[in-house]
Formats: sequence, C-alpha cells, structure tokens
Amino acid sequence: MNLQQRDAQHLWHPYTQHQTAAKPLAIVKGKDALLWDENGNEYIDAIASWWVNPYGHSNQQLAQAAYKQLTHLEHVLFGGFTHEPAVLLAEKLISILPDNQQKVFFSDNGSTAVEIAIKMALQYFFNKGEKRFTVVAFENAFHGDTFAAMAASGISFFTEAFKNHLLKVVRIPLPEKGSDAAAQKLQQVIDEHQPAAFIFEALVQGASGMQIYEPAALDKLIQIAQANNVITIADEVMTGFGRTGRTFASDYLEHKPDIICLSKALTGGTIPLAVTTATQKIFDGFYSDDVNKALFHGHTFTANPTGCAIALEAIKILQSDEMQANLKRVAQRHHEFLQRIAQYPQVLNPRTLGVILAFELKTAENTDYYGSFRDKLYNFFISKGVILRPVGNSIYILPSYIITDAQLSKVYEVIEEAIHKFS
Repeated sequence: MNLQQRDAQHLWHPYTQHQTAAKPLAIVKGKDALLWDENGNEYIDAIASWWVNPYGHSNQQLAQAAYKQLTHLEHVLFGGFTHEPAVLLAEKLISILPDNQQKVFFSDNGSTAVEIAIKMALQYFFNKGEKRFTVVAFENAFHGDTFAAMAASGISFFTEAFKNHLLKVVRIPLPEKGSDAAAQKLQQVIDEHQPAAFIFEALVQGASGMQIYEPAALDKLIQIAQANNVITIADEVMTGFGRTGRTFASDYLEHKPDIICLSKALTGGTIPLAVTTATQKIFDGFYSDDVNKALFHGHTFTANPTGCAIALEAIKILQSDEMQANLKRVAQRHHEFLQRIAQYPQVLNPRTLGVILAFELKTAENTDYYGSFRDKLYNFFISKGVILRPVGNSIYILPSYIITDAQLSKVYEVIEEAIHKFS
C-alpha cells in the first residue's frame, strides 16, 4: 500500500469530511519553497504550509539549532524550573516587540496562545473583584479551535456544534475606510456590556480570506477600548514575524495592544511553540500573596528548550539583511502582479500587504467556505503543481520569503489561468 492508502486506515485529518474529501497528498520531502509527493510530483508551496514556514522547508540553520539543543538539553519541565533558551528567547522577543510588552508566557500553538490571552483578561478583572465576562471580537474572525479561542471566532460552521457552551462574545464589524461604524459599535458594546477584552486579528483577518483593514482604524478602536479599561488582545499568530512587511502588524500602530499572541512562524515551521506576551500591568494583576490569584495554566511542553533554541535562530534569520531583502522583493512582486490583475473585471477587491496578496474571483457559483467552487479552484492549482488553499471564492498567496522569482512567476501564471477559466 502507498502512503495515501495507509493514511486512510487510521488517520483523522483536520477540517475534513472524510466521506466526501479527496485523498490527502502524501508529501515525502521538502526543500525551500518546494514539496514533493510520493509519486515524485513537485509542488510550489505558495502558502508556506498554513503560514508557518517563512524561511523554507528543511532549513539547515534551523536544523542545526535543533540538533545542537537536542544534544545538550531536549526538554525540562517549566513549572518551578527555567533554562537558558527560554530566558534568551524571552529577552529577544521583548527587545523586538512593542515597548509596552514585558512578560512572556509560553504555550504550544496559536489557539492556546489565544486561549491564555483571554483567560488572562478575564482573570485580571476577577482578581480585582470586577464582574467582567464579555469579550468583543470582529465579525468573521478566527482565533483558533480551543474553547475560548473558538468562542471569539465568528465563522459559524466552526463553532455551530458548541454555540450553547461558549463564552459571551459580542461582535463588531471590521473597520471600513471612511466609516466610523466599527468605532461606534465598539463604544456601544462597552457602554452596554462592560467587556473584559477586545480581541482582533491585527490588520489582516486570515481565515476569512485575508481581509485587510487600515492601521488608523484599528488604532482608533484600541484607543477607545483602553480609554474604557478594556484589555486589548492582538492575535498576531499569522501576521507576526514579517508577514505584513514589518516584524509585527502592531508595529504599524500608535496605540499598542496590552496582550499579543504569537506562534506559526515563531519556529520557522519546525516544531510547535507559541507565546502570549503581556504588559507589566497585566502581570501585576496576578502578582499577590494569594496563591489563588496565580494564572493556573500550563502545558507539558511549555517553553520546550529545543523549540526556544530554534525560535532564536529563526529570529536571527528574519533579521538578516538577506531575509529583509527577500521580504521587500516578494512584496514588490505582489504589488506588480496586483496592478496587472486589478484590470480584470473578474477580479474583486484586490489587496496586498507585505507578502500577503488576495482577491475574490467573480462567479455565479456557490461560494461557501468549503464549497464546490472552492474545491474546483484547489484541485486546479494542485494539478498545476501549486499549493494554494482558496477560501470560498477568495484566492490568496502567502509564500515563504525565500520563494524564487521564477517560482512566484509560475504561481502568478497559474492564478491568471484560473481567473480566465473559472469566472
């Protein structure tokens, strides 16, 4: 049996209806922006494997950092213990994050990073004796699949089975240029519900199709929230570490969030690691001689030394002149491609920020999130040797920063072919 057949015997895949879904591609090798399946077919990974892999597959610098750490100290519990990779990574993160960030809490993935952030916000007020139980989030948000993160998410089919068991979340619209509707709604929600937190995907809503909004609009919302003592949480799980053209999307903002969630690119696509960072004020809300005011949250692999060592090397790679030049190169190529496809009447709402490019494809077909039109696009791209994951009729590119110009040109060419074929 091949890998696909063996997979079908025991494996349960994410976001998959196994009765109707196509068999998963069996990938056996990766290098830079390329992947190969068990039949020898080559694919350009144009979404950096769900946005985690900015520096290319099988990156030797990251592999060497892992090997060095594995042969020294692979793991040690973090409850009551510490180690140098965690200390060094925390110091490095604080040095590159917005100036108000002072404390680093480790976990395993983006969803748990968000889960911790929401728990921090709710318990912060609980510790102070204030009854604040509501969270404010954007419409069509996605923050993860654990319960608090799922509650904050607004894509209904992800949460429908659990809707009667979730936190209280009130939604506001994504800001639109020239409109104060989001700001007005936020103020109304604050007046009526006295929420604990306002959580947002910073500048780009990823899972809803890379919906991009203006820094000035988000600044205004953060300002309103903080003026009313509402804790602001920036979900930078996708946007962190260069995706928007700056190290963090929060770097575009004048008003900095109180809590920031990071994962995905943190270890360059190697092993799971996440952090939730917070201001000193948030930490002080838990600092007490009452043990019950501690944040009782943890994971077996919290602050895994190997993951921390890899993350340190990944940040070094990001900050290198070569990688910064790559970020600018990909952003410029995206801008040029956007100018070209924006002329097509079939292309709706073309947009780009940093290494992210997205648009909607005009069609009369059903554009459900995981509908048949999306499947047609996905299968077409795979048949052409390009890995893209459309969201309904939204097509986006979010490649590794090291993707070559020739590979980018092929991705663009295949997308243009799809534009003419499917609209």
